[in-house]
Amino acid sequence: MVKFSKQFEGQLVPEWKEAFVDYWQLKKDLKRMQVMGNDAPPKKPHFAQSLLSSLRNLPFFDPNPHKEHEIIQVHKRLTNSASRGVLYETELSEQFEDTDAAKDFFARLDLQLNKVNQFYKRKEGEFLERGESLKKQMEILLELKAAIKKQRRQLSVADADAKDDPSISCSITCEEDSTKDSTEQEEQNHPQEILTTEHENSEFQFSDTPQAPDDSGKMRTQIEGGKLRSLSGRAFSCQGKNLRINIPLTTPSRTLSALTYLFLEDLGSQSRRCELPGRKLNINKSKIHHAEKMIRGALIELFKGLDYLKTYRTLNMLAFAKILKKFDKVTGKQVQNIYLKVVESSYFNSSDMAMKLMDDVEELFTKHFADGDKQKSMMYLRPHQRKESHGVTFFIGLFAGCFIALFVGYCIMAHIAGMYTGHSDTIYMETVYPVLSMFSLLFLHLFLYGCNIFMWRKTRINYAFIFEFAPTKELKYREVFLICTTSMTVVVGVMFAHLALTAKGYSSTQVQAIPGFLFLMFLVLLVCPFNIIYRSSRYHFLRVIRNIVLAPLYKVVMVDFFMADQLCSQVPMLRSMEFVACYYITGSYRTQDYGFCMRSKHFRDLSYAVSFLPYYWRAMQCARRWFDEGETTHLVNLGKYVSAMLAAGAKVAYEKEKNAGWLSLVVVISSAATVYQLYWDYVKDWGLLQINTKNPWLRNELILRRKFVYYISMVLNLVLRLAWLQTVLHYNFGSLDYRVTSFFLAALEVIRRGQWNFYRLENEHLNNAGKFRAVKTVPLPFHEVDED
Repeated sequence: MVKFSKQFEGQLVPEWKEAFVDYWQLKKDLKRMQVMGNDAPPKKPHFAQSLLSSLRNLPFFDPNPHKEHEIIQVHKRLTNSASRGVLYETELSEQFEDTDAAKDFFARLDLQLNKVNQFYKRKEGEFLERGESLKKQMEILLELKAAIKKQRRQLSVADADAKDDPSISCSITCEEDSTKDSTEQEEQNHPQEILTTEHENSEFQFSDTPQAPDDSGKMRTQIEGGKLRSLSGRAFSCQGKNLRINIPLTTPSRTLSALTYLFLEDLGSQSRRCELPGRKLNINKSKIHHAEKMIRGALIELFKGLDYLKTYRTLNMLAFAKILKKFDKVTGKQVQNIYLKVVESSYFNSSDMAMKLMDDVEELFTKHFADGDKQKSMMYLRPHQRKESHGVTFFIGLFAGCFIALFVGYCIMAHIAGMYTGHSDTIYMETVYPVLSMFSLLFLHLFLYGCNIFMWRKTRINYAFIFEFAPTKELKYREVFLICTTSMTVVVGVMFAHLALTAKGYSSTQVQAIPGFLFLMFLVLLVCPFNIIYRSSRYHFLRVIRNIVLAPLYKVVMVDFFMADQLCSQVPMLRSMEFVACYYITGSYRTQDYGFCMRSKHFRDLSYAVSFLPYYWRAMQCARRWFDEGETTHLVNLGKYVSAMLAAGAKVAYEKEKNAGWLSLVVVISSAATVYQLYWDYVKDWGLLQINTKNPWLRNELILRRKFVYYISMVLNLVLRLAWLQTVLHYNFGSLDYRVTSFFLAALEVIRRGQWNFYRLENEHLNNAGKFRAVKTVPLPFHEVDED
């Protein structure tokens, strides 16, 4: 049977952990009380006290003989602050007068009860306010949709062929041009993915440094007079109020439209165009559709928050009952029933407003977004996670064994054939080795990501919430390991067969095409449209890559810049991928002319670009975040990636012209960039190196229990950050080919990034927990504005 403390820790909301009953500390107090009770000698009462106690137990000395004598009394005390409400204080009877441990225990118990009540009241108020706003938003949406339908029925045949929807009964004062992007058609084909995995519409912000989310739900793009101005809305009059539709600038079309609007407004032409007499502006149907989708997502998040609040109430009530039962067992006093009556009547257990709102949200969602089908609505409101199969674990072990066997055989054959040494076959090392190193670095990174997921789950870091993954579609660590072992078994198996044919002297075009066919097979599998092999995860990955490549046109969320950071550690893999693509697309594999790509000027220029691109993409993301949020911290972070680009450029120039001048420049720029990156790693990304903390040079809150792990990780990060010294030293291990040495260095950078990932998510999780953010704040589309 699982202990309650383990069950309690496993079911509580991770971001609200500090607001739950401190059950573990209360257990420690009981153990200390038990030890003190066993160690203390029995104290004999005085004769007078014994006689007085005996007389009090007689029925004619009891002023209220029908009332059970209570050994504790819990008093309510009203506070001046409305937010704190009622505070509870426990008064002990004479039976506990000589026990300081009991007084401390009940003082802490009262403190926990007051804390739970205040937190529940505060969160309930937030959710109730959010619920009222959503109901008003829904009313506006229904009125707009009804007006559009009414107006459509009144259209003439000529007007029916118009491109845009006609203006509705609400008067519109200004409107920017908008284009319906192609992604909305994709969203209509996958409604469940919209509700659960679409991250572009979320306004819940994660940043390189801790910051509060933008609760206003508006996309801000320019600072004027200390105030940020919204570019994503249009004003209209509805329900007797001046309202504005605010759609986040999440796609290139909306971003470019907003920039155009800003440019025209600065020129003064936009205001003149809006003031033209008789000009009839209209609301685009896609805007209404997007507003409906935003309200739908906000309802889902509100229901999730209310469900968390329900769990919060249930677990805390159970914790109070368990700890009072333990107290009765340790002390032999019967206080559980007395104190539990107070707990049951307290605010957090007696208030039913949140539960009523939960029913209202469910009814509203079922009526308007699930066609009255309650079962369908619950699929969105309370999605069930996939059950983990033991078959996955079996196949992980099977393919892991196959991979190890094939890899050992490949290494033995490569050693016999003299590969991977300074005197190896040049053609093989130039053409086949990039394929093997590319796949090895890729799946090593994926394997470390699986290890990260395992550690995040073990330490209760809510990575799925931070990355906004769908609970029904996210990859678990076992599935990630299965992908790694299966893929590497296939890769090593194909490479083993190719090496065997090469060692026997086969050098035909078909044999040389084997590595290229392997690369093509994985590309086809990645974009395969059929619902096989984790299609939702593959397409989500492709969408994230699209957002990175098209930065800064797409709105940047946590998963976007996290993936861009991973690409910064995979520059060697990207360069290998570039060479493999060039080698097989140009047909060089037929003549085995591996030097054709190297001699091409376009290829060399593209190689330089590949070395810069990941840092450029990340820098553009920082620029977009500064553009959206107006915080100079993002500009400072942009400088870090600019320094990395300069260091990479100096290294490329040094490889081309190896002289003392370029060497000195490499050392100076790379050293400055390393210091810059180390500072950002430790202070900004990991939140460490804080002064005046209870954990020296760390932070106050640590998830890992052993502090020395953090110190070791910082030292290891420093050592692995200095891998660029190989560019200067050119040290080779024995007779190994220099490419193998470069591969080991690239693998060390991937390992460093895997370590970095854990502490980056730990810091983000602690920032969310510090602000009790357990659900994302979805922006609302309709906002009231002043008449002027």
